[in-house]
Amino acid sequence: MHIVISGAWPDPEVAAELAPHLAQRAPTLARWLDRGKAVQTPSPAAETWCTPLEHWRLQARGFVAAQAEHISAGLGPLRADAAGDDPVWLAELIHMAPSRDGAALLPAATLDITEEQSAALLSTAREHLDDSGLQLESIGPDTWRVRWPGAVRLACASPALVATSAVNDWWPQDPAARPWRRLVNTLQMAWFEHPVNQARQESGLPPLNSLWLYGGARPSQLTRPEPADLRIDTSLQNAAVTQNWGDWIEALAALEQHCFAPLAGRQPTLVLTGLDRYVTVTAAGGWLARLRARDWRSWWCSR
Repeated sequence: MHIVISGAWPDPEVAAELAPHLAQRAPTLARWLDRGKAVQTPSPAAETWCTPLEHWRLQARGFVAAQAEHISAGLGPLRADAAGDDPVWLAELIHMAPSRDGAALLPAATLDITEEQSAALLSTAREHLDDSGLQLESIGPDTWRVRWPGAVRLACASPALVATSAVNDWWPQDPAARPWRRLVNTLQMAWFEHPVNQARQESGLPPLNSLWLYGGARPSQLTRPEPADLRIDTSLQNAAVTQNWGDWIEALAALEQHCFAPLAGRQPTLVLTGLDRYVTVTAAGGWLARLRARDWRSWWCSR
């Protein structure tokens, strides 16, 4: 069994203060960490162009990046059940908002998008595709597949990563991205007073005013199936990003009750992600291996 917990490995600046709370509020997790062997993996955004959670998922699937391709390219085939082996480009419906750094992205997961809203916006988008040569097809209420008229190579960051930073840091500037940038600018104007967005604003919801492009790898670049009996939990992530450590501790205690404690008799493989890294904790083996294992606080509080 694999249990992956996003946002569960705080930075060293606060990890030492949180360690006693983990031991007290999540004793099952602390026991697993005590008995396990930890392997740390750096996951700097400047290299991966995705979040540590996404990085781990792609590594678990055996993703092999093509030459000059970021790991984030694998998110296309990872998230779309695509036939054949064409490159899989995806566009996520988002809300783009002004910020001190230029613009901020609200990802689809925070926007409560319905199938009907997505279909109506897609219908309008298709009216503006002729000049671009691009094609769009829905694969879910918040994600469309993008087909290019020819081969294209672009570096595109994960929308989940962009949502934690500034859009300007990741907006594709490559000449090959010009058709996409023109299309997005056109859609932003076409959707400005769209009935879908008027209705959303009347309901107090952010308008769906842009798309974020990502992916680009082929399905064959995923060389392994997903690990069996995989559980991914993101309930700590928001508190970790906002550094609301009180909420983080309470969310950890809730995980102890409904996730960890019921599995107390087992030793799962654990993956805990941080801001720019993740750690994989596996069973240490026999008693001698456990004896040689370092106390979990030694890596928990280190960079």
